[in-house]
Amino acid sequence: MIALSFRDVELALGGRTVLAGVNLAIGQGEFIGLLGANGSGKTTLLRAALGLVAPRRGAIEVLGKAASRGNRAIGYMPQIRAVPANLRLSGRDFVAGVVNGARWGLPLLGAEGRREVERVLERVGATALAHRALAELSGGERQRLLLAQVLVGSPQLLLLDEPLMSLDPSHQAGVVELVASLQRSLGLTVLFSAHELNPLLGVMDRVLYVGNGQAALGTVDAVITEPVLSRLYGTRIEVVRLGGRIFVMAGAQDMARDTHGCGEHAHEQAHEPSHDHSHGEHAADA
Repeated sequence: MIALSFRDVELALGGRTVLAGVNLAIGQGEFIGLLGANGSGKTTLLRAALGLVAPRRGAIEVLGKAASRGNRAIGYMPQIRAVPANLRLSGRDFVAGVVNGARWGLPLLGAEGRREVERVLERVGATALAHRALAELSGGERQRLLLAQVLVGSPQLLLLDEPLMSLDPSHQAGVVELVASLQRSLGLTVLFSAHELNPLLGVMDRVLYVGNGQAALGTVDAVITEPVLSRLYGTRIEVVRLGGRIFVMAGAQDMARDTHGCGEHAHEQAHEPSHDHSHGEHAADA
């Protein structure tokens, strides 16, 4: 079964074309790494799958149905997820806030809702975080709670926008391992946006790389090549493989290090509405 498909899709923000001619099909149970430079359209693509950005042209389907807002089959982790330091939420309250739907708040949960919170906390190994104050948790611990939120309602498709942002390498590895474990044990489809390829190399089935208004979907060996990436960056790219890692270089510049970074979608967001909490080129399948 196809979990997510784009057919001749064009996406635009504020009258500016972000991606065009996108054709892709992601099978149920696949782990897809979503890569691309600053402002290349990664966040826009995820939001289109959520039904938050309507395509200018083409069709987007999620699990055989047209993409639409509030699809409970999707678990979504947005890139912007700051928590005010003076907000004294416990880990359990943080997860409970999304149980009753897309509108965030602190509900009075019945027995079924409380069981759901305990289920997802246990699933991500965060039961011990339930009583701790959110403001006192490390970045890696908060990511576990965010993943617990994403799992509320048993979605089939996870859209994760930069879950490794601001984490050190050890915590990045922990998050990737946890998501991969959830994907395998629950049969989930995962679209995992990242600013760097290497943390995902051991778990991805395929990579979706976007840039220069285009997208390429395929195996790492098929997509992470000099011809494909030169087309997507619009400049000559060199791909260097060293010690089991892959470096994407333009001259002496490491493109992953210097052109991704924490502000990845700032240019996209200049024309986008604020994030909703939802619980929810030609794309060459090389």
